[in-house]
Amino acid sequence: MLRIGMLTSGGDCQALNAAMRGVVKCLDASGTEMEIYGFLNGYKGLINSNFKMLTPRDFSGLLTRGGTILGSSRVPFKTIHEPDENGKDKVASMKQTYYKLQLDVLVVLGGNGSQKTANLLREEGLNIISLPKTIDNDLWGTDMTFGFQSAVDVATNAIDCIHTTADSHGRVFIVEVMGHKVGWLTLNAGIAGGADIILIPEIPYDIDKVIEAIEKRAKNGSRFTILAVAEGAKSKEDAKLSKKEYKKKLSNYPFPSVSYEIADQIQKKTGREVRVTVPGHMQRGGVPDPYDRVFASRVGVEAGQLILKKEYGYMIAYKNREMVKVPLKDVAGKLKELPKDASIIKEAKMLGICFGD
Repeated sequence: MLRIGMLTSGGDCQALNAAMRGVVKCLDASGTEMEIYGFLNGYKGLINSNFKMLTPRDFSGLLTRGGTILGSSRVPFKTIHEPDENGKDKVASMKQTYYKLQLDVLVVLGGNGSQKTANLLREEGLNIISLPKTIDNDLWGTDMTFGFQSAVDVATNAIDCIHTTADSHGRVFIVEVMGHKVGWLTLNAGIAGGADIILIPEIPYDIDKVIEAIEKRAKNGSRFTILAVAEGAKSKEDAKLSKKEYKKKLSNYPFPSVSYEIADQIQKKTGREVRVTVPGHMQRGGVPDPYDRVFASRVGVEAGQLILKKEYGYMIAYKNREMVKVPLKDVAGKLKELPKDASIIKEAKMLGICFGD
């Protein structure tokens, strides 16, 4: 009898259920008898031994369902060695739950912080398999993460919708796109949505260059300009600040986000009307698109295969259009930034897109 634990940690995304379904369907199709322990609300469920028993039937119909049937939460890695709100030792409690239930393996679906905690549990002797979940696509060791493409679709649709109102009113519109500290999501949605200016964290922007691009469009007869701005975008001035200095600036920040600061600067320097649209958590919601349904299913199957082979301590990854396994110890704590010299950036510039540099 295989005893498998599963949890979804960190921010939700569109294909979490599809990935879990892939794992279970793979194991079920192999004829493996199993007990499935679904831990509720991420690592908190593992800490507090809060779970529900599931059967393969419970995963039927989940291919198109967004969010996560297990619930999720954030247990920051930087506080993992601190007692929780009830005074519990988090790591010791997670290990205790694992051994009490006599689990053979724990499957973790999560992003950067979740992978670090998964690797810590691996170092503590637990059998771990992890799956690459994040709309940010910033996990090291994999070309793609599930949730990313669906989020690109949502962000692209937001930019598409802005085109008509921007043209009607002759305004500058900023669409703020999620992505944490990287620009993968903003870049792809920006190109797909026909944004004129794309600002991403990896390329600090010069506001004067941004305004120059807006004025150039106006001179060429364009009534509007659309900017796709990553939530983590930084000006060249801010990029020179130390972490401490930047945190201090944010503690006294008069704007809701960087997009509003950019809007304020454009309005003051040009007199043009600027509007900001923030799709926000819509980018993580809704049903997974067809790409993510296929991708998450493949990820789940590969995880199931590792479990059957008793090969633990790996994250399932996608490299050069093939599914592979990468050691968790090589993934944890590493951020996959968008290379400044990436061909997709060069090609975007050849399309006439401005990056503020």
